[in-house]
Amino acid sequence: MATETTLPAAGFGASPSAPYDLAVIGGGINGCGIARDAAGRGASVVLFEKDDLASATSSRSTKLIHGGLRYLEYYEFRLVREALMERERLWAIAPHIIRPLRFVLPHHKGLRPAWLLRLGLFLYDHIGGRKLLPATRTLDLAHDPVGRPLKDDRAKAFEYSDCWVEDARLVVLNAMDAAVRGAAIHTRTRVLAAIRENGLWHVTAEGQQGRSEIWARALVNAAGPWVGEVLNGVVHSNARAGVRMVQGSHIVVPKLYEHDRCYIFQNGDGRIVFAIPYEQDFTLIGTTDRDYRGDPADVAATPEEIAYLCAAASEYFSKAVTPDSVVWTYSGVRPLYDDGASKAQEATRDYVLTLDAPEGEAPLLSVFGGKITTYRRLAESALAKLAPHAPWAARAEWTMTGALPGGDFPVRGFDALVDELARAYPWLERRTATRLARSYGTRARDILAGATRLADLGRPFGADLYEREVRYLMRSEWARRAEDVLWRRSKLGLRLTPQEREALDAFMQQEPTPAA
Repeated sequence: MATETTLPAAGFGASPSAPYDLAVIGGGINGCGIARDAAGRGASVVLFEKDDLASATSSRSTKLIHGGLRYLEYYEFRLVREALMERERLWAIAPHIIRPLRFVLPHHKGLRPAWLLRLGLFLYDHIGGRKLLPATRTLDLAHDPVGRPLKDDRAKAFEYSDCWVEDARLVVLNAMDAAVRGAAIHTRTRVLAAIRENGLWHVTAEGQQGRSEIWARALVNAAGPWVGEVLNGVVHSNARAGVRMVQGSHIVVPKLYEHDRCYIFQNGDGRIVFAIPYEQDFTLIGTTDRDYRGDPADVAATPEEIAYLCAAASEYFSKAVTPDSVVWTYSGVRPLYDDGASKAQEATRDYVLTLDAPEGEAPLLSVFGGKITTYRRLAESALAKLAPHAPWAARAEWTMTGALPGGDFPVRGFDALVDELARAYPWLERRTATRLARSYGTRARDILAGATRLADLGRPFGADLYEREVRYLMRSEWARRAEDVLWRRSKLGLRLTPQEREALDAFMQQEPTPAA
């Protein structure tokens, strides 16, 4: 049975005589993944995030754990193979927030030929060690239900497997597990300077409690779109940033079809667009690929991108998708490694790790690029690169089998977990039991423990969000504002009114900040 863990107080206790083994800048998927792996190997770890966890790129993905079928066209075989191998590994350690998803790829004459698609899907099925996910099959859209929402001139399609992930929750769960293993996680804390002194990093940071300092034997720059800013403005390194910022935008519209499969559409410009069942009542459509210049914090879907995604979906769906039907948009900046590719969609999604370790000085490792699917392998590679300078980093790898918080149940046991919650709390609507299980896994029991009726969950905030869940998120998951709860720990922002959102934020602001 799951037992709730209240996160340890995150103090700035390190000194030159007792420094942290590792300091990490960046609370996205790569920073939290590295912190978790390092803490699990026995290192003392501190992580700084200037905003909320997953507040930038890591919460603005297409929500997929996938090999990247289209990357085969750019000969990214190593990346695709590694990503394909990670799908079932991640599903096994987080079966609550990751689930299998079938993708339907209609064949459109005049674009990629059928033989090329078959070859790509054959490789996709066989180079990644697939065991549990079903293989590719060919569909006749005239007779399969997936053909009904589409224009009737698509006679054939291919169906293959990948996985869905609650991306921001994946970040938070990595941070939670890191904290349980002793890491100090500081959100809303900006690193102002990091200077090498006497073989250590002297790090100055500023948060809500003021300015503080720590010392560390090694430093990881996993600041995502801000990796270059950290290099040049925080550690004052002369290293070339090497970042290509690529904007990817998504739109959400009311549900376009009833079945549970996803579509992957080919566009005439060579790009692909996904249409994915989203939050039970919606369809997610994305993404775009365009170079971005400016502050990554200001990124937003442009009218041109919204129109592009609507037009791309309308090429395939019999019911037109228009900008007027869009209920929400989000946009993120992918911090890709600048490999000189001429088009944004051709830039590599592979990660590059650079190590700056002058003789006798504390090492600095910077992370460029990467994708959610390969975050765990990236963390292992990062520690392998640090190992010559940090003996603890050479300890045994462990994250391949270590369950993330709430994921300690069988990989195919999600429905059984929902059934268990429904039996234990018969007054709870099954839709709510399913959402809680999907968000928290076995830790849903911690939120519901002792409740014998709906009123025991406390104040309602709208939809099926109650005070018990909000307090859990504040106590155990670093949630501080309504947007943390409504757009990252969940997507209930799609269901609450502006007034309900304001009331939630007011409640959270008047509550004392938890020690964690």
